[in-house]
Amino acid sequence: MKNLGEMMQQVQAMQSRMAEMQARLEQATVTGQSGGGLVKVTLSGKGVMTKLDVDSSLLKPEEKDILEDLILAAHADAKTKSEAMMAEEMKSVTGGLPLPPGFKLPF
Repeated sequence: MKNLGEMMQQVQAMQSRMAEMQARLEQATVTGQSGGGLVKVTLSGKGVMTKLDVDSSLLKPEEKDILEDLILAAHADAKTKSEAMMAEEMKSVTGGLPLPPGFKLPF
């Protein structure tokens, strides 16, 4: 039963680190960009869009479709960075605890 006790201690420590990670993610932001920096999207660590910056040179009615595509691309870039940041945080939280393949935290 020694192994079960050690595993329970690891789970408790992981829960504590998970709470700390979630608090850090609340404060973290990532910015994605497209069009050579003409469109920038900022997301919270939890993936919520918090800011959109569009260069004024793109504000022409005939370029509406281009602007929409650039916004989508900047959002995708920021989302990818946010997911990478989350994965890196999760690695540090679950380090040392063997989790089954495909097991995702937080629940």
